[in-house]
Amino acid sequence: MKIFGSGSAGSSLSVAPIAHPSAPIPVQGPGVGTDVRVPLGDDGPAVFPLILGGAEFGWIVDIDTAHSILDAYLDAGGNAIHTADSFTAGRSEHIIGQWMHSRAVRDDIVVSVRVGHHPDHPGLGPVNLVRSVEASLNRLRTDHIDLLYLDGTAELPSLEEALATAAWLVETGKVRRLGAFGFRAEQLVEARILAAAGYPHITVLDVPYNVLRRRDLDGDLRLVAGAQGLALTPSHPLEHGFLAGGVRRRVRATSVRSTQLIAGLTKRGARTLRALDAIGAELGVPNAAVAVAWLLSQRIVAAPIVNAYAVAHVTELVQGVGVRLTRGQLADIGRASE
Repeated sequence: MKIFGSGSAGSSLSVAPIAHPSAPIPVQGPGVGTDVRVPLGDDGPAVFPLILGGAEFGWIVDIDTAHSILDAYLDAGGNAIHTADSFTAGRSEHIIGQWMHSRAVRDDIVVSVRVGHHPDHPGLGPVNLVRSVEASLNRLRTDHIDLLYLDGTAELPSLEEALATAAWLVETGKVRRLGAFGFRAEQLVEARILAAAGYPHITVLDVPYNVLRRRDLDGDLRLVAGAQGLALTPSHPLEHGFLAGGVRRRVRATSVRSTQLIAGLTKRGARTLRALDAIGAELGVPNAAVAVAWLLSQRIVAAPIVNAYAVAHVTELVQGVGVRLTRGQLADIGRASE
C-alpha cells in the first residue's frame, strides 16, 4: 500500500522542509501486491489472487464509499473486479464504470461480469444475452468485458445457442473470455464437447465455496472442473460474513432464539470460528484473512471473489493473500469444520 508522509508549508525562502526523523517513510509507486498475480484459466489474464466483488455497491454502499473501497483495493495491488448486471439492477456496474473512467484505469483492470438475471432481459437466450452484454458495456463505460460469466441458474433454453451467441460476442471483441456460474457437472461436459466443435471454451468457474460450504463443489463437479483445468473463483468465501466473525459479534446483543436462526451458527460453525480465532491470533491477522488463506491453499482455487462494504474490509481481506497456513493449521481447520 502507498504510504505518504505529511508535508509542511514552504517558507518564503523556498527551502525544502526537513522531515522529522519519526515521520512516515514517503514510499511512492505501485501497491505492494502489484507483482502478486495468478493466471485466470488457460492463457487467461494475470490477476491478483483476490477479486473484489461489487455486490454491495449501489445497495448498502453509496458511490463515494464504493470509490474509496475500489481505491484501497487498487492501492493494495488489486487488479480484478467482479460484478453482475443483476446487482442492484445494474447500479453496481454503473458505479464501477464511473470509477474506472474517473481514475483512467480501465486498461489496468480485469473486469468480470455475470449475466442472466437482469429484470429487463432475463435468461441466456441469444437476444437477451446480447442485450445484457451491450447494457453492461454501456454502464461500465467500456468496449469489452474481460471475463463473461454465464449464469446457469438463469433460464437457459439451449447451451449450444448460448455458446454460439458468446462466440459472436468474442469475435466482435465485446467479450474476451467465458466463465460459468451455477453450472452442473454435465453442463460443463457438454460445454467442453461443444468447444471441441469450435465454440468458445469456458475456462473459469464460480461456485459458492468456503470452509463451511464445501458440498457445492464436492463430487462430480470438482472432478470435471479439475479434469478440464478450470480456474475456480469461489463466491461467498466468508459465508456472508460469518467466517469473518462479524455475525457472531452482532448476535451477542440479540436473543438466543435469534442466534439459533442465523444460518451457519451451529456447533460446526462455532468450532470453525474458534479454530480461525486461534490461528488468527497466532499469525496476527483477522479471521477473514485466515478464511481467505484457507481457500487459496486449495489447489483448484485461483482467486476468491470477496465483497466489501468498507475500506477496512479490504485491508483485512488482502492480508489473506500473504498468509501461508501450515499443514497443522489446515488440519485444525479441517477437523473443526467437519
